[in-house]
Amino acid sequence: MPSPCAGSRPSHVGVMPFPLHRRALLASLAPLGSVAPLVFAGTARAANRPADLLADWHDPARARTVPVRIRLPASAEPAPVVIISHGLGGSRDGLAYLGAGLANAGFIAVHLQHHGSDIAVWQGAESVPLAMAAAVLDVRNALDRLLDVEFALATLPGVAALRGRLDMARAAIAGHSYGAWTVLHLLGERLPGGDWGLDLPDQRLRAGIALSPFPPIGISPDVAYARITAPILHITGTQDRGFIEAATPADRTIPYHDIAAPGVLAVLAGASHASFAGEAAAGPGWNDPTYQVRTAALSVLFLRAVLLRDAAAGTLLLRGAPLAPGDRIESKGSLFPAKRLPARVAGP
Repeated sequence: MPSPCAGSRPSHVGVMPFPLHRRALLASLAPLGSVAPLVFAGTARAANRPADLLADWHDPARARTVPVRIRLPASAEPAPVVIISHGLGGSRDGLAYLGAGLANAGFIAVHLQHHGSDIAVWQGAESVPLAMAAAVLDVRNALDRLLDVEFALATLPGVAALRGRLDMARAAIAGHSYGAWTVLHLLGERLPGGDWGLDLPDQRLRAGIALSPFPPIGISPDVAYARITAPILHITGTQDRGFIEAATPADRTIPYHDIAAPGVLAVLAGASHASFAGEAAAGPGWNDPTYQVRTAALSVLFLRAVLLRDAAAGTLLLRGAPLAPGDRIESKGSLFPAKRLPARVAGP
């Protein structure tokens, strides 16, 4: 495991805690329209938002089923797509607060369930720790996660229920823990032994959100992260310790510090590894609402800034508007792409 001090540290912009009052936060978010209701709404309560789409997509190339849950915004206009990848032992029902928050704010949230590293790993297991360790050490599970995302990105434009609703030119990816591993690798983090036939980084993905990320294993950060160029939002907590990979809270910040691409790091005071999972099936400890609103609000502001070039959202994000006393945020580089993204384009 690399040292928390490993690698160079670029100069950072705005390292600051934000003990903002609730009313001040609401007032500051008012100009953003759909973002304001998100911040204190909790889970999905947006009026007129369609019911989630549930499906089991079949990938004939791998003889593999990929369960999905798709959360749609109220508007039928073309909307940016966000792939959501659960952590080890999770499911398409996990990270519900994030998917609902994104859908309420006008994004299409596509939750994937990765067989081999999903909820089936621990349900009914004689030894949960051993079952989880075996799943994460299986290289095939890691590769399948990446291929699941590739398959989903290729499948989405052909889904009849989504016709005319997809803005695939503004696609992003978010994930927690093993899902954050998935995010960073799809954006270009190198795999030990090569890319295993994948075309990485995936140029269809314009941005990433890594919840509880961890450093590269087996490759130095400077080599592992050399080709990542997409902006990334990193979110962790002061108590974010790993159960499998033994990452410390300091380790969680290594990807932000050592990736040269533009980024934002938010550290939530008191948040643990389980705080971001949103996995109700795993018990209350893995679905604690304490940090969910802040995490969803940060994610919405970040994606509005990067994908929609919303300067007001970017300003609120870098000011740490959604944060609570003791939280901190820092940033580096410009969140706006060097090349302007095309006008919103609907999928076929």
